[in-house]
Amino acid sequence: MPPTDLIFDDGEPLESDRHRIAMNALIRSLRVALADRDDYFVGGNMFVYFSSEQARNRDFRGPDFFVVLNVDGSRERLGWVVWEEQGRYPDVIIELMSPSTKQVDTGKKKSIYCQTFRTPNYFVYQPFDPDSLQGWYLDIDNGYQELTPNEQGWLWCQPLGLWLGAWSGTIEETSAVWLRFYDRDGNLVPLPEEAAEQRAEVAEQRAEVAEQQAEVAEQRAEQLAERLRQAGIDPDEI
Repeated sequence: MPPTDLIFDDGEPLESDRHRIAMNALIRSLRVALADRDDYFVGGNMFVYFSSEQARNRDFRGPDFFVVLNVDGSRERLGWVVWEEQGRYPDVIIELMSPSTKQVDTGKKKSIYCQTFRTPNYFVYQPFDPDSLQGWYLDIDNGYQELTPNEQGWLWCQPLGLWLGAWSGTIEETSAVWLRFYDRDGNLVPLPEEAAEQRAEVAEQRAEVAEQQAEVAEQRAEQLAERLRQAGIDPDEI
């Protein structure tokens, strides 16, 4: 029988506050991108349990960011337990590296995600190094093959139908080069607060257009009334 005394928090914090912001930005923006879906689960810094031996040995595997598609997204989870999820593994994994974890992230973890998880897309990024983005796609016969960046240096994430790329700006009052999602057309996938700001700007623009249209209509009405008066016709009698 699989173990039931699973640990879901080892008390280890993320490498830095920037790592925390980067992870949350990916999670929150993906929820915006998939707002019309409820058949996915996205997690960050959560353990993935995939075998009884791994669980007994406390061999924790906690991707910084992962997504599992076509599952019940309404159920809360403390972690991802493969044998409780019909054998489903993450479809996309992103590790936010640091100098101390780079070797493991691009070595041992990459091997596990490829050979055991069979995760279709795996990406790594160092939040303090804007040029560190790498990604791989799973070739059934040859394992992970490196993804080729586009002209902007972005990498295509096929399972999500989104690009991953660098974005320079401020999140949570911290200015840096962040890893962000872009849609097929190259538009930045917004964070919830950015989406709200965009909606407010659109509403303001529409209000300004409506006000301008009302002013034009009023001017035309005044011009018509003046022409009628000049013709000896009282506009109020029409």
